[in-house]
Amino acid sequence: MAKPKNLINFIILSMTLLFSMPAFTTEVDGSIANCLKAWGKHPFGNNPGYKTLGTSVKVFGIGEDPTDSEVTNSPSLVLVNPGVNVMGGSTIELLNPKGWYCLRTNVNVMGGLTIKVNCKAHLASATGAVTVLGSNSGQKSITVMGSTKIEQVGCN
Repeated sequence: MAKPKNLINFIILSMTLLFSMPAFTTEVDGSIANCLKAWGKHPFGNNPGYKTLGTSVKVFGIGEDPTDSEVTNSPSLVLVNPGVNVMGGSTIELLNPKGWYCLRTNVNVMGGLTIKVNCKAHLASATGAVTVLGSNSGQKSITVMGSTKIEQVGCN
């Protein structure tokens, strides 16, 4: 059986390699297509433009928490690149009330992940949720021995 330190190093290396691979495409990103399908009715058409919120990796609480605090005048489609949280706490803030946030995937292992999303924003996951020995109330991530929760903010 692998030692915990070796397992953590393997997870970090695997996630780094997986999320740093370049993607070249001229068609709609598969994650965006899945989210648009999940929403059904949306204001973006067949070949939408979107911005990307960067990948985040947090291990033992060390790392960046991604935030989208830009408030737009019109609907804004945002692809939230993978978030990885291992044995710590992590928060993703999606604060644009006109934001349509598409979560590519989030992986939470033995930690707590909170997704703060504006009450008026839209949120969808491009992949299915998986929970092993934990809680995942929003069903928006892969959670192993931890918890993932969605918290609505700006509901005044």
